[in-house]
Amino acid sequence: MIRRQATPLLVQMSKGFPIVALTGPRQSGKTTLARQAFPDKPYFSLEDPETRQRLAADPRQFFAILPGGAVLDEVQRCPEVFSYLQGVVDERERMGEFVITGSQQFGLLDSITQSLAGRVGLLQLLPLSLAELNATGMNARTLEQTVWMGGYPALFDQRRQLEQPAQWLSAYASTYIERDVRQVLEVSKLSLFQRFVLMCAARTGQLLNLSALAADCGISHTTARSWMTVLEASYVVYLLQPYHQNFGKRLVKMPKLYFLDTGLLCHLLRIDNAQTLATHALRGAIFESWVVSETLKHRFNQALPADIYFWRDNHGAEMDLVFEHAGKLHAVEIKSGATFATDWVRACQRWQRYAGTIAADPVLVYGGQDSYSVQGVQVRAWHTLGT
Repeated sequence: MIRRQATPLLVQMSKGFPIVALTGPRQSGKTTLARQAFPDKPYFSLEDPETRQRLAADPRQFFAILPGGAVLDEVQRCPEVFSYLQGVVDERERMGEFVITGSQQFGLLDSITQSLAGRVGLLQLLPLSLAELNATGMNARTLEQTVWMGGYPALFDQRRQLEQPAQWLSAYASTYIERDVRQVLEVSKLSLFQRFVLMCAARTGQLLNLSALAADCGISHTTARSWMTVLEASYVVYLLQPYHQNFGKRLVKMPKLYFLDTGLLCHLLRIDNAQTLATHALRGAIFESWVVSETLKHRFNQALPADIYFWRDNHGAEMDLVFEHAGKLHAVEIKSGATFATDWVRACQRWQRYAGTIAADPVLVYGGQDSYSVQGVQVRAWHTLGT
């Protein structure tokens, strides 16, 4: 059983809110976490037609037999549940009664803000982080194996007899990603959407030019924007926005595109094994995606907003991650190489000159094994992200 880092926070949130909500990508472990954290609460999945029918037919009776609350899974399948929950928790005035899970792309957050504002503590759950895998002892040993496998919990379930992660990831792409799009949008040609996802994978770590992407896929700019919105709301991709501060330089305005699970990303790129990843042309971009994803997992597991950015001027000077903390501006440079290069430090120092006195010592995450400090730059080995 994999213990999620968010478990203590989820329990703590239940003491301050009548309802706690878990959202995130499909198969990220939301149901398992909710049931592990609250084993004494009865569990109901609203994916089950019979349960939905019972709730819709007589909601008062449904909640009357749940005096201590319950875990309600996939609540977006029954939108009317939010109004009923509001009345129940307002009447009982007790903390931690209900735990709800759902998928953001079906309007979970909109329903919460409209019907349950002030009554819900929200936690976003991504697939397993490196720290969570290390705690189980199931993590692969090399960087390539770790990145290639990704973090979906099902791939680390020893009860499954999977010869290759590709078997599960292929089913995931067709069962969840494509099904979600068909439910949210009217996609007349699924093959075009599949091509769109593959083209997105090939652009990971790059500035997102939607017009160029749409042209390459043979679709309109409006369609590309709609499909990208669904992928983002489904936690398949993440659009990293540029940092807004201008240090006397002209800055780019386009976001950068990342996939939130590198196992799925490698599958879409037809990278069949970790050895292939080691020499793949997109190895650097895939590693960059992995570091961005690990950063988001760390923040989401503490119920913090993302609040991470990148910085690039029109001359190509760039820092891969930028965030504000304790009155300072922190920057992270990401390099997949296993051997430290001195020009990496120069890029960090150039950033410090641009940022001035508000800059903290920059951090460089790389694909090597050793961590140390060089000329004011903290060099961190990739595996330290799991500590």
